Amino acid sequence: MEYVIIFISSILVNNIVLAQFLGICPFLGVSNKVSTSIGMSAAVIFVMTLATTVTYLLYSLVLVPLHIEFMQTVGYILVIAALVQMVEIIMKKVSPPLYQALGVFLPLITTNCAVLGVAIIVIQKQYNLVQSVVFTIAIALGFFLALVIFAGIREQLDLFEPPKAMKGAPLSLITAGLLSLAFMGFAGLV
Repeated sequence: MEYVIIFISSILVNNIVLAQFLGICPFLGVSNKVSTSIGMSAAVIFVMTLATTVTYLLYSLVLVPLHIEFMQTVGYILVIAALVQMVEIIMKKVSPPLYQALGVFLPLITTNCAVLGVAIIVIQKQYNLVQSVVFTIAIALGFFLALVIFAGIREQLDLFEPPKAMKGAPLSLITAGLLSLAFMGFAGLV
């Protein structure tokens, strides 16, 4: 039951983007089309899950035994950067159109505070490895859900002509705020 609570609360109640406000850069930058948001979300799911697993092991097997926990952030950033480079190389070979569509946002996964934040949160909450993986997958799926819903809304908003003052960023930010409020309704769920 504990894993189910971690899973549901991480996706809906404590959504990394809409409740904790981490990962806003790719959320706003790649959410113009559902197709690109799905590709970005898949990359984030892969990187976040792998990064958290590797950083958990790094922390538990290297940093703690050597009493150098203060190197946590530096080590995590190096792991995340290496994983993002790997994803970028693979995506360039496997799906060049998606690689082109994501553009500069793919390398920005390295600096996506959600990826680093989840790796740090796992240690702060003192999860074991299995709990860490469940938490990370759920957080990444929550990121996916928020990004795809927001992209779908933005695609629909492009079908009508808003007032001149609302075009572009203002309408996107208001929509993101309303979506965040909608997800706060899940707070009583878990």
